Amino acid sequence: MAGKPKLHYNNGRGRMESIRWLLAAAGVEFEEQFIETKEDLEKLCNDGVLMFQQVPMVEIDGMKMVQTKAILSYIAAKYNLYGKDLKERAWIDMYVEGTTDLMRMMINLPFHPADTKEENLALIIERATNRYFPVYEKALKDHGHDYLVGDKLSWADIHLLEAILMAEECKPDILSAFPLLQAFKGRTSNIPTIKKFLQPGSQRKPRTNEKTVAIVRKIYNF
Repeated sequence: MAGKPKLHYNNGRGRMESIRWLLAAAGVEFEEQFIETKEDLEKLCNDGVLMFQQVPMVEIDGMKMVQTKAILSYIAAKYNLYGKDLKERAWIDMYVEGTTDLMRMMINLPFHPADTKEENLALIIERATNRYFPVYEKALKDHGHDYLVGDKLSWADIHLLEAILMAEECKPDILSAFPLLQAFKGRTSNIPTIKKFLQPGSQRKPRTNEKTVAIVRKIYNF
């Protein structure tokens, strides 16, 4: 029997958080090996297990996988969260790329200089409410189902919920103009595996704070 996937990353959200979300939503237990120092990262590089000398890295099915999108695509396909055919997969990819663009802005926010944070926060809110969330609101309306693609939960839905919750950390009422997204959030948050992941004590990571930023800067030397 194959062991649990093992995730190699620092103890924070970053690019690994979406991988944690997807595994948790699929009901897959996983282990984490935290990179806590620059030396931990150098050891992984020196051991030759990081193809591009970068994390995240996930040990799964005998592979040491790198590159976030490749890892997520593999997990989505393995656990039947990637649509039933090529067209559905294409739609899932488009929706995921959109939420990734928005989440990248939010992931980077704590690392911006203090004097630009308000400006960057305002940009995130503007993009979320005018560029990204209207797309998903319309998609749910036009599709007429509980999910973005097809008639079952997919990677696109899980990614969108993650993005919504991150955006609400920036502005709690950010969904006020999007009733279908509000309903979507309620439905998907109550899927048993996701509901479990959202409970205190899960492997979901808290919002990045100044302490985490300092640790990340030290490990990755930036």
